[in-house]
Amino acid sequence: MKQNEYLELGLINCLRVDRHTPHGIFLMALDGNDVLLPQAYVTQTMLEDDLLEVFLYTDSEDRLIATTLKPHAMLDEFALFEVVDVAPFGAFVNWGLLKDLMVPNMFQKEPFKVGDKRFLKVVYDERTHRLVGTEKLGDFFEKRVKGLAPNKEVKIIVIAKTPLGFKCLVEDKYEGLIYHNEIFQNVEIGDTRTAFVKTIRKDGNIDLSLRKPGTKSGSGTGDIVLDMLKENNGIMPYNYKSDAELIKDVFGMSKKEFKRSLTLLQEAGKIEVKDTGIYIKG
Repeated sequence: MKQNEYLELGLINCLRVDRHTPHGIFLMALDGNDVLLPQAYVTQTMLEDDLLEVFLYTDSEDRLIATTLKPHAMLDEFALFEVVDVAPFGAFVNWGLLKDLMVPNMFQKEPFKVGDKRFLKVVYDERTHRLVGTEKLGDFFEKRVKGLAPNKEVKIIVIAKTPLGFKCLVEDKYEGLIYHNEIFQNVEIGDTRTAFVKTIRKDGNIDLSLRKPGTKSGSGTGDIVLDMLKENNGIMPYNYKSDAELIKDVFGMSKKEFKRSLTLLQEAGKIEVKDTGIYIKG
């Protein structure tokens, strides 16, 4: 571990144990500035001149403080947070620390309610010199997409549901969208998934697919059906007449894709479809 040159708010810092006090231990950066690690986090193994990794934030009196706990998200990171309290000036969300993270009213898209789960970014508020959460993410997306192309596999986090589909954070940098009519599996806000780039629009937004574009219809879905049959002792109680919503929930595909998959698998001699269900051959 390398000792921090200076104290960094909102990040994990590597600091040297300088001295013990009744209130806790003071940890020092190379520039001579120190911060208190409260007694609640101090253990007998923390000796003078040891290097400790701690997270720095501000307490209820806006004093810099250290903790050995790690928040759900650090400065400039994104996460799904649960709203635990609402005040006239903003709301508070649980971010894994003793002190909750505030989301000022001006950083909320819609008024927060206790129990809500909101996708936020942790940012530094220049006005108050505090770490806060913001739901207004538009300004943080990079508009010049680099290193991505159609069919490329990307990491996404689902951040919001819109009338068109689910908005996603792509590779922690870009904004993407999966259209509702292309989703055949359960998708929830906060989900982390693998997706594929379909198109990159001129505005820098990315159209996404949960299946690789260009895959022949029925081929990939046929593999899904066959794999699920193998996991269920070669028998599943579904056929061409099964309910579309049930097929979507069980297999993660549309009924049209499901029926095509059954036909292809039957023609390949891999399955048999009866009134009582699907049976694997061999």
